[in-house]
Amino acid sequence: MEAGLQGISNREGADFYARLPVFDHFSQLTDPGLYMPVPDDWVLGLSDIVRSTAAIAAGRYKEVNTAAASVIAAVSNKLGTSEFPFVFGGDGASFALPASQSGLAQEVLAAVAAWVRDSFDFELRIAIVPVSEIRAKGHDVRIARFAASPDVSYAMFSGGGLAYAERRMKEGAFAIPPAAPGTLPDLTGLTCRFDEIIPQRGVVLSLIILPDPRASAETFNALVGQVLDLAEGPEAGRPFPDDGPPVPTPFKGFAIEAKTYGKDGPGFRKLAEMVFMRLVAFLIFRFGLTVGRFDPARYRHQLVENTDFRKFDDGLRMTLDCTPTLADRLEALLQDAEKKGIARSGLHRQDAALMTCFVPSATRPDHIHFVDGAMGGYAVAAQALKAAV
Repeated sequence: MEAGLQGISNREGADFYARLPVFDHFSQLTDPGLYMPVPDDWVLGLSDIVRSTAAIAAGRYKEVNTAAASVIAAVSNKLGTSEFPFVFGGDGASFALPASQSGLAQEVLAAVAAWVRDSFDFELRIAIVPVSEIRAKGHDVRIARFAASPDVSYAMFSGGGLAYAERRMKEGAFAIPPAAPGTLPDLTGLTCRFDEIIPQRGVVLSLIILPDPRASAETFNALVGQVLDLAEGPEAGRPFPDDGPPVPTPFKGFAIEAKTYGKDGPGFRKLAEMVFMRLVAFLIFRFGLTVGRFDPARYRHQLVENTDFRKFDDGLRMTLDCTPTLADRLEALLQDAEKKGIARSGLHRQDAALMTCFVPSATRPDHIHFVDGAMGGYAVAAQALKAAV
């Protein structure tokens, strides 16, 4: 099957992701039969904020999250769809596209890197890596599609190729320079309006589990299954209430969202429009008002179902609301797995979660919401993982 998929026609290759079967039980993610090899002529687009740990220590994690999510928003707006494989990593994001769209990917990444530099003074490391070169080094890129809801699916990556490409990017390989100062990507729909979300069970836990190179796939998958059994029990859940996060204050994240119009923000007319729309949105959600085709109750239900709070990209990543007792059990389980050479892991406990949203249209059901810990999240968990090596 792999050779057949790698040798398919360009048209079929372009449709690769759309033709993948979709699974809807997250516990199925360890089934290798769900992952199909990405065509050989595809590319991976990669991004990562340099020195994100220092930005987090300075209390700028909302900006770090926004910069990472901007990659996905900009590519989606350029393509005209969010139906492409991508993964949000807290302080970076990655995606896969056919080679015919590698020029588009490079243009978008360069524009986003310029905007991130101009708006936040962050350095966004960016790269385009051919899948064929990843395979030439003995790694693979395989993708499955997980349906978080009937309206949104997220890509799951396996095969070690994405992790290899990220390592090479951080070494300086396949680098793309940022665009000229003042270059703006299309970030329509990228919003940051929700307040920090307080856990109901006691702890927001950011968790990363990567396979140890010495472990077999079966042993690692068994560990992932144990973790998921615990995470899907009564002591853990999504890092926000079942009816969605609290109604945001009208101007939460306003300064960050204004920067999507450039370093100097929107002009006066657009600024006034943004203020007006924020006030209207606040009143709609505060009083549960249905306006035209927009029903706030339905939107909040879709938000809960669509949220990307767990993923697999050559390793398991989750942001959970869990009890301190369960966090202790997970930590003990993963420490034991490290001693046995099964996996490497990083955990980070926090008092709240953050949500960054990509909503091209509030009346469509396919809006996307990325969740991370509010005090460092995946980035700090990754640092803990590195420290344990």
